[in-house]
Amino acid sequence: MTDERKKFYITTPIYYVNDKPHIGSAYPTIAADVMARLHRIVGEDVLFLTGTAEHGSKIAESAEKSGIDIKKFVDENSAKFSLAWDILGIAPDDFIRTTEERHIKAVNLFFTKLKESGKLYEGEYEGWYCIGCESYKKELELVNGLCPLHNRKPEWLKEKNWFFKLSEYGPKLLSAIENDEFRILPASRKNEITSFIKLGLEDIAVSRRTAKFALALPWDPSQTIYVWLDELFNYCSAIGYADDREKYNHYWPANFHVVGKDIIKFHCVIWPALLLAIGEKLPEAVFAHGFFTFGGQKMSKTLGNVIDPVEMADKYTADALRYFLLREVPFGQDGDVSEEKLKARYNADLADGLGNLFSRVTNMIEKYMDGQIEEFVDSPKDLGSAWESFYNFDFAQGLTDIWKEIAWANQLIDKTKPWELVESEPEKVKALLLNLAALLLDIALKLSPVMPDTSQKIKSILESGDIKKPEPLFKKVE
Repeated sequence: MTDERKKFYITTPIYYVNDKPHIGSAYPTIAADVMARLHRIVGEDVLFLTGTAEHGSKIAESAEKSGIDIKKFVDENSAKFSLAWDILGIAPDDFIRTTEERHIKAVNLFFTKLKESGKLYEGEYEGWYCIGCESYKKELELVNGLCPLHNRKPEWLKEKNWFFKLSEYGPKLLSAIENDEFRILPASRKNEITSFIKLGLEDIAVSRRTAKFALALPWDPSQTIYVWLDELFNYCSAIGYADDREKYNHYWPANFHVVGKDIIKFHCVIWPALLLAIGEKLPEAVFAHGFFTFGGQKMSKTLGNVIDPVEMADKYTADALRYFLLREVPFGQDGDVSEEKLKARYNADLADGLGNLFSRVTNMIEKYMDGQIEEFVDSPKDLGSAWESFYNFDFAQGLTDIWKEIAWANQLIDKTKPWELVESEPEKVKALLLNLAALLLDIALKLSPVMPDTSQKIKSILESGDIKKPEPLFKKVE
């Protein structure tokens, strides 16, 4: 039976398995995880999807260089992503791989319907193709003849392909975007896409003749499906497009696709046009996050400045990394990150802020109340300010609001000096500590989507009713 609760379906990009996870792939996945946890807490029927993209020339090229059989290569590298997300506290409801039978079956059905729509035709395409992007590049997109994202020269390809009549969908897309039937966030990305559409859309190739390790067109085995279109359909294949229509009809359309700003044309122009062509509903919204730089430079394996999120989580805890990434850079904007900045946030905000408040309150409860909390002060649990920001992907503002409460509580302790007051007014101190314990429980609830382990630790210790001096939440890093 279909779940009658309000549904919330959120997705991340699926990540190429030609390399291991890095901070750039962890970032949107953590953000989507926070949103999924937030909606689960309020009782919604949540489906959070992530996964790996495993077809295409880029994957084949990487497997050849490694000297490993391609099936073993994609299996091992996909597992690295799944393991990394576990380590980072990311809890997807489903993990899709494009080499899975359920996905291949759905893609074949999708392309069959696309051909039946009458929006495909055969033609010839000629242009620069970047294997790193798995897409064609216009001359004006190149910098000194190189792809700016991968710093490599694209190949000049001339092929006979199948094409999709994207040029017919400009007016429909503009109408849907401008009326917010299909939302693009933040506003700067919406403006970018509407300007792009107004310049006029060109038909696009949906197949290639020379691609390695790619799916064949159902009706033309000499042509392989353009890898980006194969990948985009994961959002539908994972929820039963080909084999579970009840589930598919329940969860589609997606509430949010969370993507990087470099792939919004695929998600905000090509993807919705394809869905319109086969008669499917458009996703409700796409949110495009910004890029990280490291010391002012774009992160690059060549420069050796790529941050390993698993390594950082091992050193500072997964919760600390999650907090840092969402607090340091407003989601949707570009920002500079480094281990030095992570350490500074860890020591100031976590160890000296939240950690200090928790230690002070629990130590005083143990010392002045024999560690006993018989009952908590009834708290109003005002989640409004922080969670309203979270709902709008403004994680930085929501966390800022929570840390204002933490700073206020630490200042209150400094001002009231319970250690001096306890001899003369023990009941007043008890009331103060019970109020602070209730505030900490509220803070733990507010933080639970972002810092699930820390939140649970605070909750379990305070609700145990018998507090013994607990270990610090965060040990300062020198």
